[in-house]
Amino acid sequence: MRKRVLLMISSMRGGGSERQTLLLLRHLDRARFEPHLYVIERAGDLMSEIPDDVPVHAFADLPQPNQLYFPGRILRQQIAQLRELLIKEKIAVVYDRTFAMSLIAAPACQRLGIPRISTIVSPPERALPLVEKRFVRWKRWRLSAAYRQARTVVAVSKIAARSAENYYKLFPDSVTVIPNPVDRDDLLLKSAAATPRDPDHVTMVCVGRMTSEKGHMDLIRAVAIAETDWPAEVPPLKLIMVGDGPLRSQLQQLASEQLKRHSIEFVGIDANPAARIAAADALVLPSLFEGMPNVVLEAMALRTPVIATRAGGTIELMDQEPTMLLADPGKPLSLASAIGEFVRDRDAAIRRADAALRYVRDFHDVNQTTRRIEDLLSS
Repeated sequence: MRKRVLLMISSMRGGGSERQTLLLLRHLDRARFEPHLYVIERAGDLMSEIPDDVPVHAFADLPQPNQLYFPGRILRQQIAQLRELLIKEKIAVVYDRTFAMSLIAAPACQRLGIPRISTIVSPPERALPLVEKRFVRWKRWRLSAAYRQARTVVAVSKIAARSAENYYKLFPDSVTVIPNPVDRDDLLLKSAAATPRDPDHVTMVCVGRMTSEKGHMDLIRAVAIAETDWPAEVPPLKLIMVGDGPLRSQLQQLASEQLKRHSIEFVGIDANPAARIAAADALVLPSLFEGMPNVVLEAMALRTPVIATRAGGTIELMDQEPTMLLADPGKPLSLASAIGEFVRDRDAAIRRADAALRYVRDFHDVNQTTRRIEDLLSS
């Protein structure tokens, strides 16, 4: 008999956790598992990519009673609704990804005795205070209890695992590390429509939500610094900024003030960034912290050279040979130096991209990773 598994994510708006949830929904062995999906709201471009055989349950589908607001009211409603859903659908195991889902899943599953696999996607001492502006101490305490109650806690990188153990006061080495996978075959299909590379520019692409932790302001300042020492024989830089967010207008203003020869194009949200990554000369990730950056894995799988900051799990994406150029997070001068090194030695960039492709094939294959998660779901 197939085991009913409920995967939980806030929405399908296209971030790294959403894409990882979608990969798992696609690749779970249907002979062993019957996957369901729980979201807070049916939102995001990735909703259309959910497999047809996956039932989707949304908190926002239910009529919300007109009650007075008090702290925790919505969370209580979500827990109660989830508990009813678990009973109705006869869910055998829950996979809650991100701490927002763990806050809902833990109390709902505990009363019913349903086991949980909880996934930590970012170093929590940086991520939790940034995302949750209110009641951070209370949420930290609740999450500590939630992870202790889980059957297994998974982190996407060693750095995220050790951070979680310290921040939530979990037992040392109690968090299992399963790095994010990448589906190269799917990426190659999506990138088939990529335009030829522009011979009149060095084209770099940056993909991510425009919030402070993603380091976009550092990147714009780095491009301006690189402009002052740009090799005369090298075409000007064109930076494609993919994504949206609360800082977009500030970033556009900064770009207009800082740049003269180089240019930045803000293209907004792209449901298929793989085509832009494949068409670029390089991908740049200027983040201040990361768990395990999906966009870097995708660039590596597409053999697009990567320039990234030493932020969280990014530095774990190397083995015996260099796979990318690294810069210091929060340091535009360091990032500008890495950009300059890239344009001055393109042959070395190609060698790093080849090494990166070998690395993701060996260590981030979607089928191997899914089998590991399936073992946890079955245990």
